[in-house]
Amino acid sequence: MNFEIEGTLHKVFDTEAKTESFQAREFVISTEGNYPQFIKFQLTQDRCGIVDNYKEGEKVKVHFDLRGREWQGRYFTNLNAWRIDRVSMDEEPDFPDYNEAPPAGFEEFSPQSNNNSSSTPPDLEDLPF
Repeated sequence: MNFEIEGTLHKVFDTEAKTESFQAREFVISTEGNYPQFIKFQLTQDRCGIVDNYKEGEKVKVHFDLRGREWQGRYFTNLNAWRIDRVSMDEEPDFPDYNEAPPAGFEEFSPQSNNNSSSTPPDLEDLPF
């Protein structure tokens, strides 16, 4: 399963040699919102260096997989990061531009006047309000 999350790079740890043939590196991002979360990810082997190009405090998007294992009756879960992207602060949210012309076939709403002119559509004349 592939997941992704955006946040601020909070802390980057040094690479650790777990065995002669296995190395791992951890880093933490913080999320925004009413209840910010500090989420720790793990990089392994040749991916340990992908966080070198980022500084603490930068906005990043982390692509990761969930990894779980059992060892001596205990269960462990890792968030295994495999890609990090920089999030541009210049990106604008994808909101519609209300200054553009309305789409074809769009009719603007215009309130009806209070006089009883014949401009009221017939299906609205029998409404009780």
